[in-house]
Amino acid sequence: MSDQLKVTETPEGVVFTVHVQPRASRCEVCGPKEGELRLRLTSPPVEDAANKQCVELIAKTLGIAKSRVVIKSGAKSRHKVVRVEGVDGSALLSLFKDREE
Repeated sequence: MSDQLKVTETPEGVVFTVHVQPRASRCEVCGPKEGELRLRLTSPPVEDAANKQCVELIAKTLGIAKSRVVIKSGAKSRHKVVRVEGVDGSALLSLFKDREE
């Protein structure tokens, strides 16, 4: 089964859903699964630590500033809606496509 990340392009940037696994053994981008980008984070889901690490990991992976990555909704959930400014949807898909499990 080929899972593809569902990306919506808006005037503000691209929007997609992220599924976060906090308290993992290592911090990594696992790739798309069931339309969401799966991330493993070492931070616990307390005091916004996992959200900060989520933003940092996406920004580092895309090679952009952290200020261009925004969690639009789901700050207290494993399923988050993220907006990334200044990135093309097709570039985003091709970058994460290689990381499929």
